[in-house]
Amino acid sequence: MKKLFSLCCIFMLFAVVLTACDGGGSSSSSTADQNVTLKYSIWDKNQVPALQTIVNNFEKTHPKIKVSIQVTPFAQYWTKLETAATGESLADVFWMNGPNFQKYASNNIIAPIDNQINTDKVNLNNYPPALVNLYTYQDKHYALPKDFDTIGLWYNKTLFDAAGVKYPDNTWTWQTLQDAAKKLTNPTKGVWGIAAPVSDQEGFYNTIPQNGGFVISPDKKTSGFDDPATMGGLKFWTDFIQSKSSPTQAQMTDTTPLTMFESGKIAMMYGGSWDAIEFHSNSYTKDKVAVSVLPQGKKRATVIHGLGNVISANTQYPQQAWEFVNYLGSKDAADVQAKTGTVIPAYNGTQTQWVNAYPEFHLQSFIDELPYAVPYPISKNTSAWVDTQNKVLTQVWAGQLSLDTGAKKLASQMNQELAKE
Repeated sequence: MKKLFSLCCIFMLFAVVLTACDGGGSSSSSTADQNVTLKYSIWDKNQVPALQTIVNNFEKTHPKIKVSIQVTPFAQYWTKLETAATGESLADVFWMNGPNFQKYASNNIIAPIDNQINTDKVNLNNYPPALVNLYTYQDKHYALPKDFDTIGLWYNKTLFDAAGVKYPDNTWTWQTLQDAAKKLTNPTKGVWGIAAPVSDQEGFYNTIPQNGGFVISPDKKTSGFDDPATMGGLKFWTDFIQSKSSPTQAQMTDTTPLTMFESGKIAMMYGGSWDAIEFHSNSYTKDKVAVSVLPQGKKRATVIHGLGNVISANTQYPQQAWEFVNYLGSKDAADVQAKTGTVIPAYNGTQTQWVNAYPEFHLQSFIDELPYAVPYPISKNTSAWVDTQNKVLTQVWAGQLSLDTGAKKLASQMNQELAKE
């Protein structure tokens, strides 16, 4: 809590500085014909080749604008960003994610872009609605979506064949999955049917809405963890551990489910579209796995998340920064990301090229889930209650708390955090 209080103070101080500086970058001494260099901050070095190609293409049509890509590993990215905010040294353009978005938007660290969107007639219908909504705060847009990810059911074809189980498809339900997990579990060979870790984005953030529950209310004021439907979405996972179709929480702490899956010890796992690059490069999984849409609960759902490119409210070059962000959100930039198999681009109609980059995995499943995708649950200070969420649910998964007791405890503590926002 001390860290959160300190961070809030930092943002308040920064907001005061921005006000003193005439709108925090709303005006600038730069002119349209000035030679400038924009700093573009990201956290994934694996995306640099594709992004550099995009930058090169942008610079060809904008000869007076140069762009310098700055990479900071994710583990240090947000700490560095906070430090840069206090020192007025933020990159002109940088990556933003859902869990941190409202914190930065509400403290005027990033700039709204509605005027630019309207002036340049940017069509937000070119992006999945859930992503556009993710980066909207108090009816203002702050980012153009860059890419997105959904969650699918990855499975080991070799283990399925050995157990005589048919591969997953879009007819699978929760019951189908549960039955298959039992058949695929082979204690003699040390193989489990599925991994059921304490995982939000790759786990219960999908099964909760599938069961009609919710993590956080639309007004961001109330936790949904004590709702019976939400608890049903959690129970879906703990049942796998109790039936011994999944490793225990302790076993998955000692060895990650991803490592188990890549060594043939787990037949199925819920995983993201980002796993495609990992599985393609892994010598074991590259020719043994594929992915299907998630099994259906009471209804279909998958959590969608994705990155947005945002502009620092304090940039000296707001016009040039917007021109770059606008290009990053274009079909041309999306085509580069797709053809290289880097990520699923957010621009509608360009995702097929990404699918074709790894035909052996049947990645179309991730795209087929878009019509029923639900936004990643966030609030102004998401990290505060997510920390509580992970601590309490880890106790539930380990059998130290009953699901009912743990869910109600989590809801109570989460509501206290939300009341502070």
